Amino acid sequence: MNTILTIFKKELIDTLRDRRTLIIMFVLPFLILPAVFTVMSKIGESQTKKAQDKELHVAYFAHDNQSELQNMLQETKNIKLLFDADEDSIEADIRSKKLDAAVVFDPEFTEKFNDLKPGKLTVYYQSTNDADITWRRLKTVLDNFEKDLLDKRFESLNLKKNTAKVLRLERTDVATAQEKYGKMVGGFLPYIFILFCFMGAMYPAIDLAAGEKERGTIETLLSSPANRFQIIVGKFMVVMLSGVTSAVVAILGLFTAAKMGRIPDEIINVLGALLQPTSVLLVLSLLLPLTIFLAGILLSVSIFAKSFKEAQSIIAPGNILIIIPAAIGMVPGITLNYGTAMIPILNVSLTTKEILAGTLQYDVLAVVYLSQIVLALLSLWGCSKWFEREEVIFRE
Repeated sequence: MNTILTIFKKELIDTLRDRRTLIIMFVLPFLILPAVFTVMSKIGESQTKKAQDKELHVAYFAHDNQSELQNMLQETKNIKLLFDADEDSIEADIRSKKLDAAVVFDPEFTEKFNDLKPGKLTVYYQSTNDADITWRRLKTVLDNFEKDLLDKRFESLNLKKNTAKVLRLERTDVATAQEKYGKMVGGFLPYIFILFCFMGAMYPAIDLAAGEKERGTIETLLSSPANRFQIIVGKFMVVMLSGVTSAVVAILGLFTAAKMGRIPDEIINVLGALLQPTSVLLVLSLLLPLTIFLAGILLSVSIFAKSFKEAQSIIAPGNILIIIPAAIGMVPGITLNYGTAMIPILNVSLTTKEILAGTLQYDVLAVVYLSQIVLALLSLWGCSKWFEREEVIFRE
């Protein structure tokens, strides 16, 4: 055990001397989330304000129908009606941004209204231009217009307004705020944790095997009194620690972003659940076997590679194998059950989502732990066996 700890200390010191590794382990995980949330928040606020304050150019085709809507639109701030637009080119004009929207009455609108039938009114707009803000601004006016028409119809029929209401619908959502926002945020957070866990372990793994081959120091280490199992376990512990550290620093970066006020209050309240001692321990207990699993794979590839560059070229495309299952965890409808609990990476993503939502089932969690531990042990065993093969270490 003392030999393993000696190797661990030696490799850890060497790893911490590498600036690139330090940046990936500490700087990027801590800064990237606050930076992303700050930039997204600033851009979102700017674009929303710009869209809300923008003067809308709206083509208006009344066809001798109701003039009330025309008056209401003209009285609305930052809406300019255009009466000389070409009705046949409405869609093309909106796509080319000559128009922001168009309001077209059906020629028989008034006739149908007088016959106590619904009149057709078509609104053209492009939702991708401003996140649907144009529609929401027009909808406010259209709702008031519809209310006025209903008032007129009830008055003409000598009816009270509540006569038309035959159903009073009450909707009660039994999902708590933690469940709703926890499911939403819980899909994104494990993706970030897993990604940084992989990134934090990647460079130390490459440097501690392929890097040593390239520097010619692997032979010196192999000729030491330590056996190969002790050497690989010492290196393994450094890679594992690097991965877990990156994930923990990413969590700290996330809460830094929350403290900066760049995250909605509802989501901050859900994130508060992650700060609870039980939640922190659960998440870390999931990340630990996952990091062991990833460390075994990364070290095995690094041992096989002849150089630092070759190891990078092999591992880089492998990122997709980490990203896909982590991203699947963000898909609505994908839930944690006995089947998904056995799928590596995806099970961590889904379990973290359940922890944040407060809906974790501990019998399924036991299956997650079991599959994680088995994969972690297999990964460590496979890596140690790989390291014992001379033809792999000294591959030409």
